[in-house]
Amino acid sequence: MGYLLHILILIGIYVILAESLNLIAGYAGLLSIAHAAFYGVGAYVAALLALNYAVPPWLTVPAAMVAAAAVGALVAWPALRVRDDYFVVATFAFQVIVFSVMNNWVALTSGPLGLPGIPRPDFFGLTVKSHGGFLLLTWLFAAGVVFVCWRLARAPFGRVLRALREDEVFAAALGKNVASFKVRVFAIGAAMAAVGGCLYAYYITFIDPTSFTVTESIFIISIVIVGGAGSLRGAALGAAVLVVLPEALRFVGLPSSVAANLRQIFYGLMLILFMVFRPQGLIGEFSFRRR
Repeated sequence: MGYLLHILILIGIYVILAESLNLIAGYAGLLSIAHAAFYGVGAYVAALLALNYAVPPWLTVPAAMVAAAAVGALVAWPALRVRDDYFVVATFAFQVIVFSVMNNWVALTSGPLGLPGIPRPDFFGLTVKSHGGFLLLTWLFAAGVVFVCWRLARAPFGRVLRALREDEVFAAALGKNVASFKVRVFAIGAAMAAVGGCLYAYYITFIDPTSFTVTESIFIISIVIVGGAGSLRGAALGAAVLVVLPEALRFVGLPSSVAANLRQIFYGLMLILFMVFRPQGLIGEFSFRRR
């Protein structure tokens, strides 16, 4: 039962990450390889505040969201000057920079040694310790993120994002401030990703830079593409599929080292197959291949 709850908690965290990236990539059409950087910023801000200053989670989460939103605005800066493949390369470079800071700023992050002993979240005297408690907490936050994304997608803000995705020049010709919308969507998506980072830090109670690499960013992108870009249900479905299916490798008797490598091959193979044969994903409404 504990293992099942663990998988459900991970699905909830990846639903948050996928929905936040879907807002940027699926609705605005800005394919970013820096989402694990926002995820990591949220985790490190929450962990450092909890470890060094005993700040409660109802304050660390908003602080992490603000910090990640600021980082997201910095990532959006290249988007004001480059497009398409060049933008992907720019976000990739930013992801590498953030990982390098986490790995080398030893005085702050402890570098490769990581931050152990992160305290369990305490909400007004109620400490969340059990798997069941974390499952409830994770899915409450996931539901909140999905609701915010749903409201944004239905609002005029979401319609402008779709216009940017389909034809940025036309959207600008209609008088829309393209630069402002790009910065705002990145800040919002980064803030939501920070929520997933906070939950991960509190749940695992240990973080290090290896959890927030380019590989993790690609995995989150894979979730969005497999589930379906531009679809809230697609992002959630993609998270469930890509978290659950590779776990089957644990039950076929393979050594753990081999199973771990096969999971990476599985992710890559699924990404290739979907991009070639079904670029809109399982239930998506936007195809990156058209770009």
